Amino acid sequence: MMKAKNLYNALSIVVVAILLLPGSGCNKDEEPAQETSYTLKVQDVLGVTGTVTFVETSNAESTIILQLFGAPAGTHPAALYMNTIAEGGNMVLELNPVEGSGISSTTVNSLTYNQLIVYDGFIKVIKSSNEPNTILAQGDIGGNVITDINVSYTLDTMGAFGVSGTALFEKRENGNTLVTLNLNGTIAGEIYPATINLSSVSTIGGGPVTKTLSSVDGTTGKSYTTIRELDGGLNINYDNWLVYNGYINIYQTATEFDNIISQGNIGSNID
Repeated sequence: MMKAKNLYNALSIVVVAILLLPGSGCNKDEEPAQETSYTLKVQDVLGVTGTVTFVETSNAESTIILQLFGAPAGTHPAALYMNTIAEGGNMVLELNPVEGSGISSTTVNSLTYNQLIVYDGFIKVIKSSNEPNTILAQGDIGGNVITDINVSYTLDTMGAFGVSGTALFEKRENGNTLVTLNLNGTIAGEIYPATINLSSVSTIGGGPVTKTLSSVDGTTGKSYTTIRELDGGLNINYDNWLVYNGYINIYQTATEFDNIISQGNIGSNID
């Protein structure tokens, strides 16, 4: 009996020693999965918002979870696209559609978690396969996310056109720039070309166009342009714009490109 007791005590000591070894035992907490979420904003159907969350499933695999709020009934296709919302781009990855639960989950092995959180792309969810042009919600992701760093410039009216507004330059996570033109006094249905020119508004004869911006929609008074490079191909980032020797022109129509209706200095030309 004494030998059996001594054997039992010896085994107990061995078990305790094993459990105390690093990495042993059932009570060790597992490393939590990394995840990052982005906002999906309403587009064509009022009241629809959502989120997209990237979850690190493993070193080689990730999960993309979509959740919509206020979406209409039905099956809503979703996908990951290249570039930014302002630019548009080709579909990179078709995601599982958002069903009646408002949630979809897609396992991805072509893009890791670390690649997704810096990806140059955006997510878009459409109403249905029969209505592909009706966007429920969309959002820039990864390197294209807008930071809190921005600067706004005033666009003054020219002549008797009565059009004025602002040009907002916002820095993306990857250093690129989103330029939002917001004009007052535009006419619904009209389209107003816009450019960034070299030099200042006081330049006699005007400076040459260095970047063509997206035309302003007269109905909304807005336009959105993602800038990665100048028209000539020279790369330019947000910080460069802060010291850029330039100004913005807004034109009456595409057929009257010389008829400037609003303009304003930017960058180093601001006192």
